[in-house]
Order: sequence, then C-alpha cells, then structure tokens
Amino acid sequence: MKNKFKSGFVTIVGRPNVGKSTLMNRMIGQKIAITSNKAQTTRNRIQTVYTSEDGQIIFLDTPGINRAKNKLGDYMLTAAERTLGEVDLILWLVEPTTYIGAGEQYIIDKLKAVKTPVFLVINKTDKATEEEILKAIVAYKDQCDFAEVVPVSALMGTNTDDLVATIMKYLPEGPMYYDEDTITDQPERQIVAELIREKALRNLSQEIPHGIAVVIERMKNRKKGDIVDIEAVIICERDSHKGIIIGKKGAMIKEIGTEARTEIENLLDTRVNLKLWVKVRKDWRDSDILLKNYGYNKKEL
Repeated sequence: MKNKFKSGFVTIVGRPNVGKSTLMNRMIGQKIAITSNKAQTTRNRIQTVYTSEDGQIIFLDTPGINRAKNKLGDYMLTAAERTLGEVDLILWLVEPTTYIGAGEQYIIDKLKAVKTPVFLVINKTDKATEEEILKAIVAYKDQCDFAEVVPVSALMGTNTDDLVATIMKYLPEGPMYYDEDTITDQPERQIVAELIREKALRNLSQEIPHGIAVVIERMKNRKKGDIVDIEAVIICERDSHKGIIIGKKGAMIKEIGTEARTEIENLLDTRVNLKLWVKVRKDWRDSDILLKNYGYNKKEL
C-alpha cells in the first residue's frame, strides 16, 4: 500500500551566516535564496518548495535572528520570529562548536516558547572533526527538547538527503499546496533584485552592504522574446558609498553587473541586457516610507 502524501511548512532559523540559505538551496536543488558571508543577507521570508512522490515541503528561509539596530533590523526580526508558531517544524541551524553565546541563547528562549517540534541541525560538518561534532551535540542537546539532532554540510550536501527524509516523517498528511514544478513563490523581479544585491554584497567592502537595497525599475521582454531588458537601481545611504559602488572608472559596478547578469540569464533561461544605476537615499533603513518602497513592509508579514 502506497504511503499517503504528506505536506507541511518548515522554517529554518539561526544566527546570521550559519548557512540557512545554502541549506535551503541545497535541499530544493536550485539557487533561490542569495548567500554571502555578510550579515543581513536574507531580509525577507523566502518561500521555496520541495516536492517528491512522498510529499511536499514548503521551506521558509528567514533572516538571521539577531537583536535589531534600526527599523530594517526590526522588520527582519519580526519576519524571522513570526514564522516560529506558524509552521509544522523548525530547523535550528548551529555551527559545530561547544560555545553557546548570547545570540544562541536568545534563539533558545524563543524556541522554548513554541510548541512546534524543533530539529537541531549542526551545519558546516565539513569544517569539523567527528569529535568536535559530537562535542557540539552534547553541548546543545539539553538546551531545548529537540525532536531530532541531524549533522549536515549544506555546502557539500553531506546528509542533506537524510535530513529531508527525516523532515517528511514529521509532516502531517496533507494536500499538494503548489504544482510539482513550482520551486518558489517569489516573483521573478524580486529574485532578480536579490541576485544583484548578492553580487554587490560579495564585491563590496564590509561596511557598505548593510546599507544597500536594489530596486528593479524596468524588466521587459523584447518583441522577439530573445532578450530581457532590465534596469535596476542600487540604493545606498551615503555619497561616499556611491563612489565605492561605482568604482574607479566604473569598474566595480561593471563587475557587479557582469556577475549578476550571468546568474539572471541562468534563472530566466534567456539573454539579459542589464543596466545598473546607483542612487543615494540617506538613512533609508530607518525610514518607514522608503522601507515599504523597497519591499520591506511589516504589514505584509
């Protein structure tokens, strides 16, 4: 007798840069969430879909849970914390270390307040010895009542198939929420904006990326349908940042555009003509109106 179809919602939480987006991209088999080694890479809840003949998992990749420093940070924290009570399962990603700092303790307190089952997922096992991984499990296992403890390497794909199989065991029987070929509910324009922001994050120095947003002003197929014209604006907070983003003789913005165009062409499966501009909007991260304009609207969470 065939197993009944299962479906449910799974949120991935953890401190910034622990590998949440990398893990989600790995499990669904395609890059949707942007990744970088800088904090605040993921700013919204990104919904992606894994479908097999056994069931459907809808993953919510959330911003890293960290105390807020401005209105953008407050928005991100609300986005992350609101998912905890709304899902069927929580994956808490940690690094293979025995150190449990204030950031982890903050998450532990949030997890203890919900009745949702929690998996402790020890990520980055490719960078640790077996002994270090076991020590990390011992350090964390009594902090919370975990349903499962699963060590993985999101980067290398180690044990991620087992993680998916274990998630399926905990999901209720349910409908197929999305068509089987759907991998995300994100609009194409939003994914394109995020890919541009990722390339900016990876190329720019440490202090600038937190203060940038990307807005797609135009995205249109040409009449023949073989090229998509995209015009996008990188928003920054200071005139000095604008100069750095553009770079000497336009070298930096050209590099960002070249890298972004390659990934956008892969995403859209067509040629892309990408034009980038840079605009300064002072302190936009503390402006309710500008946050809303750039896609960070608390009321939509």
